Amino acid sequence: MSEESYQRLWDASHVTLQELLDQEQPLLQPVPNHERQSFQYRLSVLYLYYLGLMRRFDTLYDQMVQPQKRLLLRRLLDGVVGRVLELKEEMVRADLCECHCLDRVLLDLKLTPADLQVPIPKYFLLEQTSILKKRKLMLAEILASMEPVSSKGGFTEMDRTEAIILLQTAERARQGRIRATFVQEIRRQEEWDRKMREGEWHNLNQDQAVVAVQKVWKGYLQRKHTRQDRQTEMEFIGMLPLPNQVERQGSTSPTTLMEDVRRLQQMEKEEEFQLAAVKTQDALRETEGPNMREKIKEQIREWFIECHALTGRFPEYPDESLGGSYLIFSDKTPEQVKMDLEAYLQESKKKDQDKNKEKEKEKKEKKKGKEEKTKKEGRQLLDEADVMLQVLPSKFIPLINAGHEEYKNMWKNWQKTIYPDQSFDAEALRVEKRKEMEKDVRVQVDELMRQELKTLRLAVDLEVDRPFKAPKKKAGKKAGGKKEKDLTPDRSVASLFEELVSFGILKKNKAVALKDFVGDCLYLGSILNLANKLPMPSLFDTQQNIALYGVLRLGSQDIHSMAPLIRSILLVGPSGMGKKMLVNAVCTETGANLFDLSPANLKGKYPGKAGVQMMMHLVFKVARLLQPSVIWIGDAEKNFYKKVPKEEKEMDPKRIRKDLTKALRLLNPGDRVLLIGTTSRPQLAEMKGLCQTYERVLFMPQPDYASRYVLWKHLLYAQGVQVTQSLDISALAKVSDGYTSGHILQAIRSVLTQRRMLQLSKRPLVASEFLSHLAKLEPVYREEEESLKDWYFNIPLGKKRTKFSEFLDAEEAKLTKEKKRK
Repeated sequence: MSEESYQRLWDASHVTLQELLDQEQPLLQPVPNHERQSFQYRLSVLYLYYLGLMRRFDTLYDQMVQPQKRLLLRRLLDGVVGRVLELKEEMVRADLCECHCLDRVLLDLKLTPADLQVPIPKYFLLEQTSILKKRKLMLAEILASMEPVSSKGGFTEMDRTEAIILLQTAERARQGRIRATFVQEIRRQEEWDRKMREGEWHNLNQDQAVVAVQKVWKGYLQRKHTRQDRQTEMEFIGMLPLPNQVERQGSTSPTTLMEDVRRLQQMEKEEEFQLAAVKTQDALRETEGPNMREKIKEQIREWFIECHALTGRFPEYPDESLGGSYLIFSDKTPEQVKMDLEAYLQESKKKDQDKNKEKEKEKKEKKKGKEEKTKKEGRQLLDEADVMLQVLPSKFIPLINAGHEEYKNMWKNWQKTIYPDQSFDAEALRVEKRKEMEKDVRVQVDELMRQELKTLRLAVDLEVDRPFKAPKKKAGKKAGGKKEKDLTPDRSVASLFEELVSFGILKKNKAVALKDFVGDCLYLGSILNLANKLPMPSLFDTQQNIALYGVLRLGSQDIHSMAPLIRSILLVGPSGMGKKMLVNAVCTETGANLFDLSPANLKGKYPGKAGVQMMMHLVFKVARLLQPSVIWIGDAEKNFYKKVPKEEKEMDPKRIRKDLTKALRLLNPGDRVLLIGTTSRPQLAEMKGLCQTYERVLFMPQPDYASRYVLWKHLLYAQGVQVTQSLDISALAKVSDGYTSGHILQAIRSVLTQRRMLQLSKRPLVASEFLSHLAKLEPVYREEEESLKDWYFNIPLGKKRTKFSEFLDAEEAKLTKEKKRK
């Protein structure tokens, strides 16, 4: 694509963005409960449109060359990503579940299931390649130093005579195979000569022989063309894979080469822009800085004189928290500035009074008995539903609005002929640097003018300075709680990093892409929702939730600091569902460090209470300093055992429980550290402690038919197998009901040995080959899956969903009774 095509895409994206911003305001108004479905529908439509915008802005930011446009695109991309995360939170509050059935919305908007895919911005990894390389080198050096120097590779020693005998047998076998093929060729030639001598072949003249050859050749060509036409038709309708798909993924296409060339151009233009920015800032400070400083001083002195003439005394100088002297020059008179300051003080007093009243009300409500609570459960559920049907104010909409206005004012009618080589706009750069310089100069002038105001009061009014005191904010509970004491103030980050690697806590993650976690979405989920039945999440839903809760938040500092804070995720599902793969995928997509705090990995490390405190301090300190970071706890139920088994008492799996919850509370917005727990037996843990530690619980049931079909195809392609019509994948997907994705992968690897891969050209794969290997594996039984489902419905979010569905059923029953009476 050329720069003009990207510009057209940008213009079209802002048209849709304007439409979405117009739809945001009606959502802030409360909606009654009987319009719940329409409210969910509007949220889903907004969510899908923002996902489309996110894809467009990602491609534009990745490929546009002009540096000032890319700055605006980065702000817009972060704003749209943050709005997607906010809408996800609103959808969870509205649906009371983590998976959302959007099949009906896809049909109405004429979209495909591919539009549900959450795109991961490319700059997450591209902009920190140098940092990731340094970390990989440091980790590789530490791991290499830990290995023994004289590593023989595990080979057993062999005598000279044994080695000679082994070589002789191999050489004789090779010569025997060559001799056998030679003898076979001789026998084939002899058989041919015998048939020719005996006259078994028909004696044909030249014309008859030519016609016979033509018949055979034309038949062969027609059959070949027919097979090719059928192959292309089946590929077009999506029933067969594209040819050489596995090879194409590894090869570099011309489009990828062009994208790399544009990225190199971006780097060149960015360097030019940064150099020009420094030069422009220095030039403005020399030429316009002194005049700007004197002009601001004169304006502030005039304001002093006007206020003294109107009120009879000098004004209070605005505090830096209110904007300083910027508040004076916001097109307001001195009287209006004074009124604003007084109104600010009155509002702060009112807020304190309202907080005290709310606290008193809460105390009174706590004193009431439990009998009143049981009577009002239905009303409370209705009130909660009414509260949920109102979207909370967004933090990212002002950011998106500002970027959209900047586009309309500056870039919408930008003349392309002025800068054909996509260099920066010098005039726009000068205006931007002038604004930055004005802010810096204003801060310096404010300090000088406060001192001048003191002298004026002493000289004119004989008043002692009474500095303006902004209302003190009461020390409430911050998002991150109290600050942690630094137990290692004298140690460097490199030494802490090396210690954690040497103890096996900081590990190298496997390079796995999130798209490799394959599954299909739900196609009939909306029908189940209409019947007030909670559909089970698919593998596709789990993949998207991991992208939303993990990857998008950890990838950018700006997004994490403003998005809804999520500190921990719990993945629940049978073993073999790919939970650890998702942990590695989050680390791969964001370049995060992987810390392993599984009970089995911590056995015998950092003993005692002091050791546990030191270990948790080291882990979270290094995780904060080397962001982003993922802390993984395998078998997370062991930290919250109801009763520790006898064989695991020496391990003491519950020893990090208290320190873990304390460390999680200290994480603030902007600390890109995520705790991910995985478990296949959550029934063994205490529900309260587990759900308090893990804020989001994602359930991963066994794959359904659609997901199994996609899994078989994808895993066979990954092994380098071209699926033919002889292999009935739909039958394999039907037969493998009850097996996890790990079981399917294990069966494929056991069938596709090296010898079987060499035979594929002569003997294609058949579905019956996988049945014997599947039969040897133990599936997920219905009792195990039902127990996991029962546990999932008993978590706080599941209880809300079940209570609300029961309440809706009761309301429908009342309405039907009233209709019958009428």
